[in-house]
Amino acid sequence: MIRATRIHFDARAKPGRKQQRSPTIAPRNNLSHVAGEQSEPLLDLTIPQALAQAAAMYGDREAAVFCATGTRITYAELDMLVDQLATGFLELGLEKGDRIGIWGPNRIEWLVTQFASARLGLILVSINPAYRLMELEYALNKVECKALVTANQFKTSNYIEMIEALAPEIKSSAPGELAAAKLPHLRTVIQMGDEHVPGMYRYMDIMQNGRLPDKARLDAIGAQLKPTDPINIQFTSGTTGAPKGATLTHHNILNNSNFTTAVMAYTEQDRVCIPVPLYHCFGMVVGTLGSVTKGSAMIFPEEAFDPLTTLQAVDRERCTSLYGVPTMFVAELEHPDFATFDLSSLRTGIMAGSPCPIELMKRVIAEMNMGEITIAYGMTEVGPLSFQTSVDDPIEKRVSSVGRVHPHVEVKIVDADGRTVPVGVEGEIWTASYGVMTGYWNDPERTDEAMDGGVWMRSGDLGVLDKDGYLNISGRLKDMVIRGGENIFPREIEEFLYRNPKVQQAQVFGVPDEKYGEELCAWIELRPGEAASEDEIREFCKGQITHFKIPRYIRFVEEFPMTVTGKVQKFKMRELMCKELGLKEQQTA
Repeated sequence: MIRATRIHFDARAKPGRKQQRSPTIAPRNNLSHVAGEQSEPLLDLTIPQALAQAAAMYGDREAAVFCATGTRITYAELDMLVDQLATGFLELGLEKGDRIGIWGPNRIEWLVTQFASARLGLILVSINPAYRLMELEYALNKVECKALVTANQFKTSNYIEMIEALAPEIKSSAPGELAAAKLPHLRTVIQMGDEHVPGMYRYMDIMQNGRLPDKARLDAIGAQLKPTDPINIQFTSGTTGAPKGATLTHHNILNNSNFTTAVMAYTEQDRVCIPVPLYHCFGMVVGTLGSVTKGSAMIFPEEAFDPLTTLQAVDRERCTSLYGVPTMFVAELEHPDFATFDLSSLRTGIMAGSPCPIELMKRVIAEMNMGEITIAYGMTEVGPLSFQTSVDDPIEKRVSSVGRVHPHVEVKIVDADGRTVPVGVEGEIWTASYGVMTGYWNDPERTDEAMDGGVWMRSGDLGVLDKDGYLNISGRLKDMVIRGGENIFPREIEEFLYRNPKVQQAQVFGVPDEKYGEELCAWIELRPGEAASEDEIREFCKGQITHFKIPRYIRFVEEFPMTVTGKVQKFKMRELMCKELGLKEQQTA
C-alpha cells in the first residue's frame, strides 16, 4: 500500500518561503570528515509508489509541459500514460530486471518511458543522444539491452540509420524478433516516429496496445518491487577508457531527488524549468524525480538546450526554478535579447555539473532574480548529489562554495594514502551514503578500483573543507598540471582570469613540455564586443599570481568542446593544442 504521508519536509511551505536546513554535523577533531544530519528519515518507496502518491495528491495539477510541441499533461494524465506504456511493455514480454535502453532528446516519450520502465522493475539504460555507432554498440552490449526506445533522429544524428548499420538484420526481421550478430541481446526496437520502419515497433502502437491498462497485473508486479532493486544504468563519460555503467536503485535516486528539492523548498506551486538533458542524472533524477516528490510542474523548453527557448519558457510559463550547468547560464545571460524577458517569477534553481565561477554566480543572482539559487556538487555514482548550498546560507558561502553535506551522507577528504586530512587541507573527496551505486554493471574490477572497501566512493575531485563544513572544489586529480615539480590546479587560475572584465569564460589545462614536463595553456572566450591580446592577458596576471601559474600559451576561442551535458572536454583541447604546436606527450616511467 502506498503511504499517504507527504514526501517533503514542510507540507505548508510556499514558493519563495525559505526553509532552514537542519544543522549539519561540523568536522570533528579538526579533521575533514563530515556527516549529514538524519532527522528526516529516508524514503522507503519505489519510484512507481512515488508517482502514484503524486497522482493521488496532485492529480489535476500540471505535471509536465513540453514547450516545443505545446504538450501539457497533469499528474493524473502522466500516471495514466505510464500505465498504458507499461502494459504495452508487458505485451512485448519485458520483465523485471530486463534492461531497456532509451536513446533520444527531451521529449514526452522519454519521461513516460522512465516511469513506465520503473513500473515493471525494468532497468532503464540512459544512452547519450550524442553517441555514434561504436559507442551505441558498446552501451547496448555492455548491459545486454533487450529492448530499445529510440528517437528517429536528433540534430545531425539519424538514429534509425545507425541502428540499421549496426543491425542490418532488422530490415528483414519481424518487430520484436531481432537477431543481430553485432547486437546479440537486443530483440525489440521501438521508434518514436509516425512512419512504419521495417523490424521496429512504433511507440504510438505500444501505447495503443496498452490503452486499457492492466492495473491489477501492474499492481501485482509493483508489490514485488523493492526500493533496493536496480532501476537505472548511467554511463559515465570519462576522458579515457570505455564508459562505465553506474547502476542505481530506486532508493538511491528517489531519496537524492527528495533531499535536493527539499533544500529549495519546492511545493506543488513550483514550476521547474529543465533544459538539462534527461539522459543525465541532472535531468532524470534532480529534474523529473525531484519534481514528482513535491508535485511540482516540469517545464521542458526544447529537445536540447537553447538559451533563447529557455528564456522564453521561464517567461511564458512563469517558472520559479531553473536548472543548468555554468555554460548554460552564461549563454542565457549573454543572449542579445536577454533584457526583453520577464524573469521575475524565478527564485531558485541549481547550478551544477562543473565548477561554478564565483563571478557567474553573482550575475545569476543579480540579473536573473535567482536570489535563492543553489550550487550543488556530486557525481553520478552517488545518486548524484552530496553537497548543496542552502537558500539561507550566507551569500559569501553561496557564491564561493558548493555548500554543506546532504542529509544521510558522509564525506571525508583524504590524502594520497587514503588518510583523512585536517580541515583546510586539500585532498580527494570520498563519499559514503544511501546514494552510492551498487557498482559498475558487469565490471567488478573497475568497481573495486573506484570504491574503497566497497563503501567509500572515490571522486577523483580535489576539495577543501572548512571548519563549518562548507566544501570548496579546487580541481580534478587528473587535471592537475605538474610544471617543473610544481603542482598547479587550473581551477585557481580560471577563477583569477574571470576577474578580467573582458573575459567571459576561461579554461586552463596542461600541455607537454620538454623542459618542464608540462606547461599551462589557457583558452579564453571574450565578452561580446571585446578584444584582447595574449600579452594583455599575461600582463593582467603579472604580479597577481605566481609567475609559473601564468599560462605560456593563450588562445582566444568562440566556443569550447563540450559533452551534451555542457561539461568542457579539456582532453580534446589538449589534443588540439598538441597538434597545433607540434607537441608530443612525454614518456614516463
